[in-house]
Amino acid sequence: MGVDRRGVALLPMLLAACSMAPDYHAPETAAPAAFKEVAGWSAAQPMDGAARGPWWETFGDPVLNNLEAQAEKASPTLAAALARYDQARAAARIEGADLIPTIGAGADASRRRVSGNRFQGNGSAVTYNDYVVGGSLDYEIDLWGRIRNSVAAAKADAQASEADLASARLSLQAAVADAYARLRGLDAQAALLRQTVEAFDRAYSLTATRHRGGIASGMDVNRAKTTLSNARAQISDVANQRAATEHEIAALVGALSSDFSIPAQDALPQLPAMPTGTPSELLQRRPDIAAAERRIFAANAGIGVARAAYFPSLTLGLTGGWETTRGDLLRSPNSFWGLGPLSALVTLFDGGRRNAQVKLSRAQYDEMAANYRETVLGAFRQAEDAIAAGRHLAAQAVDQRDAAQAAERTSKIAFSRYRDGASDYLEVVTAQTAALEAQRGLLAVETSRMRASVALIRALGGAAS
Repeated sequence: MGVDRRGVALLPMLLAACSMAPDYHAPETAAPAAFKEVAGWSAAQPMDGAARGPWWETFGDPVLNNLEAQAEKASPTLAAALARYDQARAAARIEGADLIPTIGAGADASRRRVSGNRFQGNGSAVTYNDYVVGGSLDYEIDLWGRIRNSVAAAKADAQASEADLASARLSLQAAVADAYARLRGLDAQAALLRQTVEAFDRAYSLTATRHRGGIASGMDVNRAKTTLSNARAQISDVANQRAATEHEIAALVGALSSDFSIPAQDALPQLPAMPTGTPSELLQRRPDIAAAERRIFAANAGIGVARAAYFPSLTLGLTGGWETTRGDLLRSPNSFWGLGPLSALVTLFDGGRRNAQVKLSRAQYDEMAANYRETVLGAFRQAEDAIAAGRHLAAQAVDQRDAAQAAERTSKIAFSRYRDGASDYLEVVTAQTAALEAQRGLLAVETSRMRASVALIRALGGAAS
């Protein structure tokens, strides 16, 4: 009976194509057509290859640009994320090495004496030299896809680690920008308080002069002194907050707080335009979502590795080389070779270990799938929160600016009335306090708007260049 050699040749290829991993399908997550908090955004386009530019430059602040560059170079947080990515890539290469045969080489030289009384030794002792040069090849035939699934899982873990690195970089950039926005907000408050202290000091001097002239009461003097001292105390409080924020930035950019300082500036950075996009773009851009999806793939491949343990593992060995006791070592008559052994090993009883391993791998897959859904839901929530914050804070800023302007006019009118003797100083104190709080409230809203812009860019996975 003849044997079809073509069928025999194709058999290893067919066997090598087996895989115990379930067919993988990327998770499908429903995305709304548009964010609830904003309307009129364009339809999504694939953005897998979109470049992420230096989005912080939209603030138009060279100090922030330098801080971001310093963080990229010296941040220990980013360095740790990069090291984890390098570990994952190395682990993937280790797993991938099992796909190719292991080849070894060796040499041996010895001098031996054997007894003349050995079996078939004819009574004469023999002394001789033995030289061997050879190599070996060992290869596991991956019939059931155990190695290929291990490699696929390791590669997916490396891709997830790469996405983790991108996520860490984006988080670091956003953290620096957020802290910088808070720092400049405190600078603006400090400038406002210094101007307020100067105005309150002039009012206090006027009140003290009027008191010495018998026009104002001692109560008016004390009220003026109280408002002045309160304003000075607020300067110290803002200075304390600024120092802590500056130290926070130093840690983010990898600098020692003792050697790090940021010169103050009174004006807030310009507010960048709100980035646009759609919910579907969010799924494409967020690196943490990409990392979660790759971990699902790795867990799916892990099921295949666990299932393959039910089947025999097959290994093939090959040896060859040259051996001689004298003369030229590498002459062909001195060569030897061996094909095999071709060994198969299967576990017949393991106390339920393999069943438990399959259940464990399935549970890990379910965990990764749940984590993916949680990551997606969290991403949508963060985006909606940031969009809502930007929109509502913009409306709040308009009203707060009107309130600050009205309070400033009231303060000036109250002081003029007091100077003309038409009212007591209580009216001035009330108006001045309200004006200061309204102005500080406006600065707080503007600072929050900058922070909301940073939060939105982070929620959307960065901005395209």
